[in-house]
Formats: sequence, structure tokens, C-alpha cells
Amino acid sequence: MAAKIIMDSAQIKRAVTRMSHEILEKHKGSENIVLLGIKTRGEHLALRIQERIEEIEGVKLPTGTIDISGFRDDRPEDIKADKSVVVDTDFTNMSVVIVDDVLETGRTIRAAIDAILNTARPTTISLAILVDRGHRELPIRPDYVGKNIPTSKTEKVSVKVEEVDQETSVTIL
Repeated sequence: MAAKIIMDSAQIKRAVTRMSHEILEKHKGSENIVLLGIKTRGEHLALRIQERIEEIEGVKLPTGTIDISGFRDDRPEDIKADKSVVVDTDFTNMSVVIVDDVLETGRTIRAAIDAILNTARPTTISLAILVDRGHRELPIRPDYVGKNIPTSKTEKVSVKVEEVDQETSVTIL
């Protein structure tokens, strides 16, 4: 089956720009916002949002990563990693924006929220997703969406970022 390109590099850049503006509008500026990208592609998308907000506001937001592997509910090991959230600031009483590439069941986001709450107590947690494909198993919805792509459960959405895959695109397989 051939891959169908849903978003190219330029479309992804526009989506990141729009989401960056939406984050600033909702938070009434850039104060007290921390971006946390879910490893691996979410962390690169978070850095792109950080760059866009810095271009728009002239402020570099604290940005870090979340490793959810110790918080997944579909793995037998119950390891709560001490370094699951890596960021150069204490985000207690700040607004955290979780950034990831694809939202489907919601289980990855639930694990990310657990990792965050295991580390600090933010004022709010919101969610920025490049692609929302539906098929939720948990009551989780994104606050900022690059593109809604209704899919069947048999289809696979593939997000590629230059930093990892040497190209930037979203395809359906």
C-alpha cells in the first residue's frame, strides 16, 4: 500500500505557527508557560513551537522532554523513572503544554500526565498535537491541533521530523 502525504514540510510549519499563536492567545502571552515534548518526535515539535514563540514574543520558553516509558499502563514493569521529565526549570504553579506528534487512544498522554504530576504540580496542563486521528480510549482531547485526520483503525499515521527522519511530513499508510 502506498503512503499518502497528508502534510508536507510547509504545511507542518504553518500548523506549528498557528498552534504557537493559539498557545499565546489562550495564555494571554508567554508568561509562566513550559513546553514539554513527549519523546521522540514530540520533543522536536516542542522545540519548533519554542522557536516560533521566541520569534513572535521575543521570549524563549522553558522547554523539556517527557519519557513516558515508566508510566505506560500496557507494560508489566512498574518503573517510575526519576528523570522521566527533563526541563531546566521548576514548573510547579506554571502552565504546562504537553506536545506530541499523533493523538489516537490517549494512553500516551495519560502516561505523560502521570509523569508530570510525579515531578511537580503545575497550575494547568494542556495538550498540543500535530495530528489528531481519533479513536480515543480515554477522555482526553487536545487544546491545540495542527490537523484533524479521520482515519480507520487499520491505517497508520506516520509523522516524520527532519531532526530524526531527515525529512518532515505526515503520511497515512
